[in-house]
Amino acid sequence: MAQARFRVGYLNRPMNEAFLATAAGDPRLDVRRITTDQPEAAVLAALAECHGYYASASRQELAPAYHVTPALLARMPRLLVVASYGAGYDTIDVEACTAAGVAAVNQAGGNAEGVAEHALGMMLLLLKRQPETQAAMRAGTVGPRHLFMGRELVGRPVGLIGLGHVGARVARLLDVFGCRVLAADPALDAAEIAARGATKVELPELLASSDVVSVHCPLTAATRGLIGAEAIARMRPGAILVNTARGFIVDEDALLSALREGRLGGAGLDVWEEEPPPVLHPLLSHPAVLASPHTAGVTAESRARVATFAAEAFIAALDGPPPRLLNPEVAARFAERRDAVLGRAAA
Repeated sequence: MAQARFRVGYLNRPMNEAFLATAAGDPRLDVRRITTDQPEAAVLAALAECHGYYASASRQELAPAYHVTPALLARMPRLLVVASYGAGYDTIDVEACTAAGVAAVNQAGGNAEGVAEHALGMMLLLLKRQPETQAAMRAGTVGPRHLFMGRELVGRPVGLIGLGHVGARVARLLDVFGCRVLAADPALDAAEIAARGATKVELPELLASSDVVSVHCPLTAATRGLIGAEAIARMRPGAILVNTARGFIVDEDALLSALREGRLGGAGLDVWEEEPPPVLHPLLSHPAVLASPHTAGVTAESRARVATFAAEAFIAALDGPPPRLLNPEVAARFAERRDAVLGRAAA
């Protein structure tokens, strides 16, 4: 039996042209663009013909009908691999993929530099009270400069919640400033955290001991609402909170209350419960908030890397389990389904 080409579908546009360029290097891939300016039924019919689905990781940018849910998987019996656009995978139900024998991958590490630099920039600007001074200058209410007394990052304790690709890069950048870096990451032991440039602590100690707290963990059932009212109450008076990970990890209402009461010194938010947040969102108008619309990883370099990673994952899946598997337990069943669907003997 002749081996079928591995058809990969994506909606409207890829993350970056590097995806198409890399995929074109392997003639076994058949990459198809599927536009959403046609009836939903036609889009779903086109996806049903695909062995691979290159899916946007943004829950706001991808219509719910095209999120990788049990319902969509049921419509895609030939699907073997779903790859998210980036490190996040909010639109992919990993457990449902496992149940269907589908390999789910993300592009972890591809945007680590961009996000780490963004987080560090937010720390520096918030410690120097840049949002407040800019707001005062625009309003013509600057007054005496000492009223905007800032702080320096050098030598301060900084707590990182999550020490994966991004968190580890932030730790290395903070080393230049001589910071004492604390990390809470249940997936890593003390030795591995030390190798990544930090000291392992539990979350309550991190919150109580850090002048800056930066969030770098994925959004999961365990981390949803992790930084709520109770956690924020543990933070040092005047501490800075930065979130470049995912919305819903930080409770926006609890954060707003802490800022209004003056218990925190500022917040840097790149991710939101609703993206982009409504223009009248109260956190956007707070003078101690530095805001961006989920653009930490939106750099030319990061986009090219994650797009290349995704194409390479589809290529790798032709011969073995793809890299960065979110559900490694599916590897054996995936291989069986791949060989059956593509019509070949196992590699």
